[in-house]
Amino acid sequence: MKGLVFAVLAASASMVTAHKAVWHANSTHLFVPWSNGTHFTDPGSNQTIRHFDCDVHHGRASAHFNRTVSRLHLKHKNSNIGTRAARVVASKQKKQQVTTPITVPVYMHVITTQAAAGTITQAMATAQVAALNTAYNPHGVTFVLQKTDFTVNDAWAVGDGADMDALKHALRAGSYAALNLYMHSDLAGGVLGTCTLPNQVQPNTPPALYYSDGCNVNAHTMPGGTLAGYNMGMTAVHETGHWLGLLHTFEGYACSGDGDLIADTPMESQSTNGCPASPVKNSCPGVSTGDPIHNYMDYSTDACYTRFTPGQIQRISALWTQYRAGM
Repeated sequence: MKGLVFAVLAASASMVTAHKAVWHANSTHLFVPWSNGTHFTDPGSNQTIRHFDCDVHHGRASAHFNRTVSRLHLKHKNSNIGTRAARVVASKQKKQQVTTPITVPVYMHVITTQAAAGTITQAMATAQVAALNTAYNPHGVTFVLQKTDFTVNDAWAVGDGADMDALKHALRAGSYAALNLYMHSDLAGGVLGTCTLPNQVQPNTPPALYYSDGCNVNAHTMPGGTLAGYNMGMTAVHETGHWLGLLHTFEGYACSGDGDLIADTPMESQSTNGCPASPVKNSCPGVSTGDPIHNYMDYSTDACYTRFTPGQIQRISALWTQYRAGM
């Protein structure tokens, strides 16, 4: 976190060990047991696949961000559109767009070990930005690749501790409205990716004060990568959702409370492994008809992801205006 108001930015630069859990299948739920703490067996392909984990949650956010999203949530709940009937109607809309079109400059930083040099290509970087646009363009958000740079550095390819600070100081480009994607060949911490949430940055703030802003992603999750189940570019789509201000659909891991502070995402007390659509995964059967396994902000496999909710798009629009527009 930054010295005064940038706390979340620096804090997110350091990785932590992925949490571990074991979920079991029964007549109501389809939770495939992991073969160990960081992998599970996909029932569709019978492949052993790493579980998605990125360790982004409101506890890593700044107080300013948490106050902002809580205020937006309360305002929505108390409005007419915040009624249950209105939310049901909104959830059936085919598209929901941001209030004003958003164009995001993208700087792609490919960082590999010497052994992995050349395995992550410009074509993969270009395809990754295309995957972002496939997910976000229908909602009025466009990503434009400004530059791709390639760095061979064994320590930075892992990006642990001080090395993460060093690489971001050296490589980050653009303003606070620019998305910096760091694609690591050997990302530390047992995560597929992690990202900073937005925070309050004053106009004309020197970039050195928000250098840690951006997303760190396992490079093998890019389109054409080697990570089974997660090689269609959706990890960067998910992490970019955090960069735009979205929390996980399972935030709080509970069937009560405010969850991700967005009214039209169903309650979900356990993140998703794979794509358990039949029978439908329902971790909160008393209050929900099913978990949002197809939502980009769950932990599903790439092929399972298809949508954001209207409320999530409204939140992106509000937080872009609050934090990044005009920077």
